[in-house]
Amino acid sequence: MSDGVDEAGWDVEPGDEIEPVVQAVGRLLRVCREAAGLSVAELAEALGYGEDMIRKIERGVRIPRPELLDRADQILKAQGHLRAFLEDMRKARYPKKVRELAEMEGRAVELLLYSHHNIHGLLQTEEYARALLRTWRPAYTPDQLERMVAARIARKSVFERSPAPEFSFVQEEVTLRRPVGDTMVLRRQLEHMLEVARLPFVELQVMPTARANHPGTGGLIEVLKFLDGTGVGRTDGDFSGRPVSNPRQLRVLDLRYGIIRAQALTPEESLVFIEQALGEL
Repeated sequence: MSDGVDEAGWDVEPGDEIEPVVQAVGRLLRVCREAAGLSVAELAEALGYGEDMIRKIERGVRIPRPELLDRADQILKAQGHLRAFLEDMRKARYPKKVRELAEMEGRAVELLLYSHHNIHGLLQTEEYARALLRTWRPAYTPDQLERMVAARIARKSVFERSPAPEFSFVQEEVTLRRPVGDTMVLRRQLEHMLEVARLPFVELQVMPTARANHPGTGGLIEVLKFLDGTGVGRTDGDFSGRPVSNPRQLRVLDLRYGIIRAQALTPEESLVFIEQALGEL
């Protein structure tokens, strides 16, 4: 990539349960390479990557990108044995915490999402997400940054589900005005939000800064509800920020979110508000 990131994949996080699968793929790649009579250098040249990267993948310390496996399957005439792991590697390339979150979002039939510092991750454009993640400290390496951006954007596939879940977003006004990246990044971000807000299964509301007397002052609130009637939620203010599924705790989050939703601008008023904010840039 332009930042010098090696596109072959990402390092395996220590203790990640996906590690044995990555190691198995690495061993299989080595077996297929040796069966094809190619050296590491020859395979690296054919794939367009460095020898050290191929060695890392074969040792199971580097997660190969799906496209690398697909190409290697062709070159090594692996008869689909490497391609069989494409979906596993698509999932493995995202950090464990993101995989768990994406799995829950993928099962949810209703998502209640209040964000007070930044645009919610499911609403972010790729360039906004990259600019935002660059502000984190300690700073991500270029490799880590691209992995986090890719993971965040991949989560947006939840909008493509059929039937789609119901989304309710409430964004604090300040998140629409903070020029993360620069003014043009924010402009394109607000334009994207307007597009998402017009989807039939999305309600997006803005909480004006002037409306300070609401329970959102304690931090973000997220509640995901599943088809079987269960759910999971989290908030900055309580439960140490950890996900909770206890019905009693979920009722607390539901109550807070309901008050926030009622005090925010209506979806129609919010569209006008975002359009006005866009016009001011």
